[in-house]
Amino acid sequence: MFQDNQASTLKRMAYGKMSESNLRVLAVSSGKGGVGKTNFVANLAYALSKRGKKVLVVDADLGLNNIDILLGLTPQKHIGHVLAGECSIEDIILRGPADIHVLPAGDGLQELTQLQSEKKMLLMDELDRVSHGYDFLIFDTGAGISTNVTYFCSAAHETLLIATTEPTSLTDVYALIKTLHNKHAQKNFRMIINSVSSEREAQGVYRNLTAVTDRFLAGVSIEYLGYILQDPNVPKAVRQQKAFLELYPFSKFSVCINDLAEKISKEKPSSLSCEGAQPYFWRSAFPVQ
Repeated sequence: MFQDNQASTLKRMAYGKMSESNLRVLAVSSGKGGVGKTNFVANLAYALSKRGKKVLVVDADLGLNNIDILLGLTPQKHIGHVLAGECSIEDIILRGPADIHVLPAGDGLQELTQLQSEKKMLLMDELDRVSHGYDFLIFDTGAGISTNVTYFCSAAHETLLIATTEPTSLTDVYALIKTLHNKHAQKNFRMIINSVSSEREAQGVYRNLTAVTDRFLAGVSIEYLGYILQDPNVPKAVRQQKAFLELYPFSKFSVCINDLAEKISKEKPSSLSCEGAQPYFWRSAFPVQ
């Protein structure tokens, strides 16, 4: 743990750097695996890039690479090599479809699943150094409530949560919200309901979740950001290792993703800050005790 004066210095440095750019740092998480989180991240990045935004996607499930496989990319090196001091971030960034940039995770490396504080700070130093040319930096976190997951969620400016209609999905996303609120003082979340038959169904899922958080987690705010309709072509795109929007640009799924990307791309970073949210990227290096 850092001493108070070291933490204060780093916070001032981080705030100064972040205030010089319009970079938005998003963490996309779910609590549960298998809800389409990585697919959402890949296609949101694609849609944002098509709107002229420069996007860097960080595969933040550090020990299990996913997004490079989903997009058919073949990394030669990964985050583990950066943390070992063998190369820089620039050496491992891949170019994906629509010129999105991807920072790949390790391939089955258990030691990356529980990073020590100094390794986390090294990674944040590297990301801070290269982030100034981007409009969006998106963390595709792992599933669950591990320290890596909560670290990246609390480091971001915004946490986007993906849930489905499955009861286990709602239970697990609630557990993630509770953990981030109690251990990292996060109060504000944005919710996307995936794989629904209608917007009415999505709003029902959202209401069910907020009814529980309103009752048991005082001060937590969950914004309904949008929904994604079920689409039978999603597994086909996954098998072909292509961005869904690239293969099926006019499908129901693509329309929903584009609506979300349009909304997100038009928002101003300053309009997203709210009480309790720290306006700099790095805040998770200093967890609330």
